[in-house]
Amino acid sequence: MVKINKADSGLTVATAELPHSESVCLGVWAGVGGRYEPGPLQGVSHFIEHMFFKGTAGRNARQISEAVEGVGGYINAYTCEDHTCIYAKSHRKQWPLVLEVLLDMYVGSSFEPAEMEKERAVIQEELAMDLDQPQDYVHELLHEVLWPNHPLGRNLTGTRKTLAKLERDQMLAFRTAHYVTENTFLIAAGHIQHQEFQKAVAKWERSFARGARPTFVPAEQAMPGPRVRHLKRRAAQTQLALGILACSRHDPRRFALKLLNTMLGENMSSRLFQAVREDEGLTYSIHSSLSLYEDTGAITVAAGLDAPKLGQAFRLILRELKRLTSTMPTARELQRARDYVVGQMALNLEGTESQMMWVGEQLLGYGKVVSQSWIEEQLMAVSPSQIRRLAVDLYRPERMRVALISPECDSKSLEKLLSSF
Repeated sequence: MVKINKADSGLTVATAELPHSESVCLGVWAGVGGRYEPGPLQGVSHFIEHMFFKGTAGRNARQISEAVEGVGGYINAYTCEDHTCIYAKSHRKQWPLVLEVLLDMYVGSSFEPAEMEKERAVIQEELAMDLDQPQDYVHELLHEVLWPNHPLGRNLTGTRKTLAKLERDQMLAFRTAHYVTENTFLIAAGHIQHQEFQKAVAKWERSFARGARPTFVPAEQAMPGPRVRHLKRRAAQTQLALGILACSRHDPRRFALKLLNTMLGENMSSRLFQAVREDEGLTYSIHSSLSLYEDTGAITVAAGLDAPKLGQAFRLILRELKRLTSTMPTARELQRARDYVVGQMALNLEGTESQMMWVGEQLLGYGKVVSQSWIEEQLMAVSPSQIRRLAVDLYRPERMRVALISPECDSKSLEKLLSSF
């Protein structure tokens, strides 16, 4: 049971009451992330997320972690393209203390200059770590060619140049403009009562900056044709990422897209896994995934393999894409995909943390929380012909981009294969 209340200040408070749970997970969400950042401030949202943990007027960094961990809980945070979340999970009896710590961090972080400089160095190391992990870095390169010269195509962590130039007054001004009541969502899931949670939050309302939800630069849908981005690097494996521009999270076709992606490469029984790994043994890891935003989206196929096998694997991937455009899936395959998606959704929502994440993502993405049964109904309404029609609409060469990290690659050959798809 999800209950939602919007206070006069603009704060949104929501709870998913799970009375049989022994835990409570609390989250403070802000509808701001990498796509809201101007170029010179690239990485500022992620930097602010780090600074939430570095001390307030009443607690230093160690005291923040000790307050939550000292009662058997844990605390974490993340930043993505369109939102930021700091969250903590604890025993149900400890949630008032955990809430007080989270809100103190969110509204009371002091951004001490000395702590900022230490954290700047930490984030520089995080950036270096990301660059040293080709299986992750290839997705950064892919975003650059999917959304060139746009915030969605930038690294969320920032660059060495932008991180070095971010100043305290810039960060504070960004926080004041974006981390405001209308853009803040306080969510609890577990053994907790909505009215009690709402009452506890109300004590902090005056501490929040007031303001409207910020806007972002829309993603252009211009499609100049297939492009290949190759980073030459000595590595044991070639990392391949094929991106296909897709629909937004508001498009009614998103349910068909979820099933299409499941059949393509989301699990071990998917077409790509069977064709590229099981039948030909070309790779250990291959999968496809979805990224859906307010105004755009992408399907990503990723694989790691030996460089000499790249051409054969790429042809097989394109073959499976082509098969989805030329032939409707069978009713049996479509039902397997439905059962998988519904089953995974149910399994993923068993815990208090996953329930809290579900409510937060739904509220920020859609302004409401829909039931699992409604989503299941939408999935059941998708027909084989709708799957094929969507594949025809999306699997076109002008919508495709490729990123590679490899010691060697014939980029022109890959572009030629894409162009003739």
